[in-house]
Amino acid sequence: MTSIPGNDQGFVEALSSAALPADDLVEQGRCFFRFEQEGKPVGYGGYELHDQDVLIRSLVVIHGHRGGGLGKMVAEALLLQARLSGATTAYLLTTSASAFFRRLGFSEIDRSAAPTTILQTRQAASLCPSTAALMMLELQE
Repeated sequence: MTSIPGNDQGFVEALSSAALPADDLVEQGRCFFRFEQEGKPVGYGGYELHDQDVLIRSLVVIHGHRGGGLGKMVAEALLLQARLSGATTAYLLTTSASAFFRRLGFSEIDRSAAPTTILQTRQAASLCPSTAALMMLELQE
């Protein structure tokens, strides 16, 4: 797990190929990481920390490496890093991976139940469609 800037070329290309938003990656407050196997990128992910709430975002496994548990590994690493940074509750938005995140313990919630700090992020306010599922997970200590 290697920290990367939001404009990392491989990261942006991976998001683009997965049809995930990449418009606000270089804005302040975002932490992104590259995950490698044998020195080659296999996935990316990141988060935005807002006090004790964290928005998990931009989780993508490179095509050709999917289906082997890497998505779970990337998600769990991001959640651990967020918890170590002080987060107690994780949120995310998804249009296509609700079942995957449910298996990790996330549950779908109504947007009105989310904190304002999460709802005011660019991802929640404008980048993700209003039809995207908002999901939440209480982080374990």
